[in-house]
Amino acid sequence: MEDFLRFENVVKSFGNNCAVNGVSLTVKKGEVFALLGPSGCGKTTLLRLCAGFENPDSGRIFINGTDITNLPPEKRPVHTVFQQYALFPHMTVFENIAFPLRIKGVPKSEIVKEVDKILDMIELIDHAGKKPGKLSGGQRQRVAIGRALIDRPQVLLLDEPLAALDLKLRQRMLAELDWIHDEVGITFLYVTHDQEEALGISDTIAVMHNGKIEQVGTPDGIYENPASRFVASFVGRMNFFEAEIVRNASEKTFGIRLEETAENSAAEFIVPKPMNGNLQKAFGGKMPTVGDNVLLCVRPEKFLIRSRTSQDTQPGFNEAIFQNIMFGRLEREIYYGAESRFMIDVEEYSMMVTQPLHSRHESPDLRPEQPVQMLWHVNDCQILPMDDSHGEVVGAELFTAEGEEVGM
Repeated sequence: MEDFLRFENVVKSFGNNCAVNGVSLTVKKGEVFALLGPSGCGKTTLLRLCAGFENPDSGRIFINGTDITNLPPEKRPVHTVFQQYALFPHMTVFENIAFPLRIKGVPKSEIVKEVDKILDMIELIDHAGKKPGKLSGGQRQRVAIGRALIDRPQVLLLDEPLAALDLKLRQRMLAELDWIHDEVGITFLYVTHDQEEALGISDTIAVMHNGKIEQVGTPDGIYENPASRFVASFVGRMNFFEAEIVRNASEKTFGIRLEETAENSAAEFIVPKPMNGNLQKAFGGKMPTVGDNVLLCVRPEKFLIRSRTSQDTQPGFNEAIFQNIMFGRLEREIYYGAESRFMIDVEEYSMMVTQPLHSRHESPDLRPEQPVQMLWHVNDCQILPMDDSHGEVVGAELFTAEGEEVGM
């Protein structure tokens, strides 16, 4: 069902602050749908509206065709998993999971059978008699998920469920959540500010900013084709350069030149025209034209970096494909184990290039203060409007014409 969970023009304000501003969304039955955005963007408020903990000022919310907008929380076919678990400390694991069935008056024999199924699924049978204080953070989170699932809600609401866990435990729990979803098959509405969580677990992502939806799409669609500067910088890292469209290079590409640089000013870069609907919407519904000022956007991992004088042809390198070449100076290399991050000065710009460790070993001659060249595939970049006001936001990684890094 295409619109199993549906928000229709939902608005919610707290005083003068409009937390949710006319949001309309549809969530398919059985999918993992992530609400992604920075603190204060409205994602948790939207989840609380779905749970019934807040009432909208206007708009409607539907589940499976039923209007739940005015239903009290206990009458809604949803359960919520909170960031801080909200377990009863005086109850055992078994008692915590059994609680929703007990308040419904389910017979004891049926409760035992259902709780045992959940304990087996979340792999906590051996811990059934323990109280939450005796469990690890990951185990407590699994208990909270088990309690939420036991009476089979139609929608499971997850409010930053992994935020209180350390990095490795978050990664493991994310995989476990993915497995649990496959086991139970119900709809997940997953709220997070962590882009890696959203990319890793969701079927669909809605990126929120200032109470509105910036973009909805698949994880790879949003990452590869962000529809605004905010989405481009919040989901992953992005290098931005001010540029001007100087010619129609072909039916599907533009030729552009950078502004604010001397060394690269003569270079023409080939970029694809914004053919999909999201990008055309970013340009006001029309195709940009020659003479327009735009932002050139390239993700750090899309570059091939070499010394300025290098004539090496690395495996897979083809000059007919890597048409775009930019020149700069290597400022420093930061080692992160699986990858290296290179900070490059391109005159007024400070930019980032990343390389996997195995690729780094193929370029052992790179060193600080060295002139370098960065090459990339024509299709590994895009253009966005210059007048997008969503650029500078805490938590985003932006590389500006003044060399300032915002939110690094």
